[in-house]
Amino acid sequence: MKIRIVTLGCKLNFAESSALMNTLIERGHKRAKNGEQADVVIINTCSVTDTADHKDRQAIHRLRRENPNAKLIVTGCYAALLNAKTNAAPEQNDSVLTAKDKSILDEIDKLVVKDLKSFRSAYSRDDRTRCFLKVQDGCDYFCTYCTIPFARGRSRNPKIQTIVDQAKQALSEGAKEIILTGVNIGDFGKSTGEHFIDLLKAIDGIQADFRVRISSCEPNLLTKEIIEFVANSQHFAPHFHIPLQSGANEVLKIMHRRYTRELFAERVAYIKQLMPHAFIGVDCMVGVRGESEEYFNDYVAFIKSLPVSQLHVFTYSERANTYMLKMDLYIVPKAERDRRSKILHTISEEKLNAFYTAYKGKCSTVLWESKRYKQPDGTELMCGFTENYIKVYGPFNASKINTFERIIV
Repeated sequence: MKIRIVTLGCKLNFAESSALMNTLIERGHKRAKNGEQADVVIINTCSVTDTADHKDRQAIHRLRRENPNAKLIVTGCYAALLNAKTNAAPEQNDSVLTAKDKSILDEIDKLVVKDLKSFRSAYSRDDRTRCFLKVQDGCDYFCTYCTIPFARGRSRNPKIQTIVDQAKQALSEGAKEIILTGVNIGDFGKSTGEHFIDLLKAIDGIQADFRVRISSCEPNLLTKEIIEFVANSQHFAPHFHIPLQSGANEVLKIMHRRYTRELFAERVAYIKQLMPHAFIGVDCMVGVRGESEEYFNDYVAFIKSLPVSQLHVFTYSERANTYMLKMDLYIVPKAERDRRSKILHTISEEKLNAFYTAYKGKCSTVLWESKRYKQPDGTELMCGFTENYIKVYGPFNASKINTFERIIV
């Protein structure tokens, strides 16, 4: 059967979708080509905000129109929170599938339904340059604004050796960059009695020409030992993504975050001390309940003081069944949430421009990718990222795809 998988949301979703598609191909099914009608459409959803939910619904309706005779299966966090393991649209005509065809549905159901206690391994193979490697799933933190623990379950992970074997497999298939992904990867080891730092050391011990990036890691779990290790490792890039969510301690308490802004600033300062050229991305949320104008202004001043490279800004939206809805707190009006979001987006642009400017003319190592960028004069460019996540462009040269090169940024 011809399968199409559409993925929304995080890098973890992309890793899981890629693993699912490859499993289905190995079992004899085919990937539907662009413009080709699919027999089964799987939509892997995100539900981190109400905007994500809206995009999920839009994708479901669009894909139903584009594939009128296909079976639609919705999986991912949106489906999990709706308590819908598989979710065909009400008007979907399942009779177009024969009894034999329906066996694929049972097969897919076993693969996409989230077992919130076991761990399902995944890594992406769709981009031979970059591999998203799932090392952890679930979260035990239950922050007051977040539904992810309900959708993904408790923190769990496979053994270190399993992950090392998957990393080696990805490298043998051509990957040159591995991104370690998960819901709360710094919490790695809870289900196996191991530690995140030991996983990093094991991956760093692989003998091959590649580099590694760590995806989002909580500041209280990003220890000085981990920062020191990255600074002196063979393969790990000087690139960190650290969720802050608020720069006001009072709001962090409302959110039930497990750190203070002082600890966050200490981690950032230590990274810059050991790796002055490091790229530091920061997750920021605005407009949560209890975020007064005074707290927000304090937040802005704190963000401006940090030597970080870019902000990933999220506007708070009420999520069903979260504890924050039970708290008697000031509710930030929607228009004010949007205004605060724009302020942080502006700060992010300023910080990213300053970071790029600071490293202009300096020598770095770029990993070239395969995408072509056609220019008005007919010439083509290719792009890549340096070790500290600066995006660069150069004349397209097929022989450079998926190779490292020392360049002047």
